[in-house]
Amino acid sequence: MASALKRIIPLFDRVLIQKAEAVTKTKAGIIIPESSQAKVLTGKVLAVGEGSRTESGSIIPVSVKVGEEVVLPEYGGTKLTIDDKDYFLFRDTDILAKYKPE
Repeated sequence: MASALKRIIPLFDRVLIQKAEAVTKTKAGIIIPESSQAKVLTGKVLAVGEGSRTESGSIIPVSVKVGEEVVLPEYGGTKLTIDDKDYFLFRDTDILAKYKPE
């Protein structure tokens, strides 16, 4: 992870995510054109904020942890480009699901 990326700390209930790479080649080696590639709706959590605050001031913790794989909505998130790589900031409530470890 780049040093610039390590310095990014999401605020409140924000989560920093790196989307998974799109499949560009089949197992047999056939290259899939961009127009036929499926959208990437999964990603890995790289950093999380401390959580959102209630009116009384208590903190509601974020529901995901660093390193977890999550399912993302098709649209949304704020795109950040660091060292020619794309990362996204999502609100905790925008994340649809997380993969349960086996």
